[in-house]
Amino acid sequence: MSAVVEASLVAITGAAARRLERVHGGDINQAFRAELTDGRTVFVKHDPAPPAGLFAAEAHGLAWLAAAGALRVPAVLGHDEHALVLEWLAPGPASADTAAALGRGLAALHRAGAPRFGLDAPSFIATLPQDNAPAATWDELWFQRRLAPMVDRAIALGRGPARWRRVVDELAARAGALAPAEPPARLHGDLWSGNVLVSGGAPALIDPAVYGGPREVDLAMLALFGGLEPLTLAAYDEAFPLEPGWDERVPLWQLYPLLVHVVLFGGGYAGSVERAFVACL
Repeated sequence: MSAVVEASLVAITGAAARRLERVHGGDINQAFRAELTDGRTVFVKHDPAPPAGLFAAEAHGLAWLAAAGALRVPAVLGHDEHALVLEWLAPGPASADTAAALGRGLAALHRAGAPRFGLDAPSFIATLPQDNAPAATWDELWFQRRLAPMVDRAIALGRGPARWRRVVDELAARAGALAPAEPPARLHGDLWSGNVLVSGGAPALIDPAVYGGPREVDLAMLALFGGLEPLTLAAYDEAFPLEPGWDERVPLWQLYPLLVHVVLFGGGYAGSVERAFVACL
């Protein structure tokens, strides 16, 4: 395997690996820290058989986030069909300001906005393609481009009941009462705590699943596995005040990542989906 990774490194960076070591990199791809013969240290994400366009989409997403100038994002050094090479950000301990800096940075990222709900380029959440076709409203994006396709996948895999389709339709019919009409924010899109890296005491964003969407999505996803610290939320709300009742809408936004977990990792997450549906109705 290292020979394949090294071949991609040479093709992308023009330099060979003097040292290549595996590092923690999530549940989907293989991740490496590479010391190159030209003196650079880089991060390499590798997949021997990725969905077509996966790493090109991630490179585009990182650049789109970086363009906002809100939070640090690793620079993209290049990619091919099997690998993505990024600037190496050395992980380290959080500082006293890290949590609040994340909140301020997310507020600035979301304020940077997006031209539309959706995106003019494809993106993936993990290895699953996201339908980024432009949508006129948040509810068109959320119910037609996010929840319905993922429910269909879960049902086709036998990991969810067919009645989930009806529940999504019921929620869509009540969209106007479920969430405020806000302009599309520039979203990370897969903002669980594992995709927030601390380097030099400051937060940085990795592994995006970008699109223009409701800003509460990122906060709800960060809260899903306990990653939304009070200091982060307070700093965000001070910089970009949240609409009343945002915390009551958290289950609505968590439905999508929970359905993704059902599709990727099995029906063990179906109970969490059921509880989120009940909280939304």
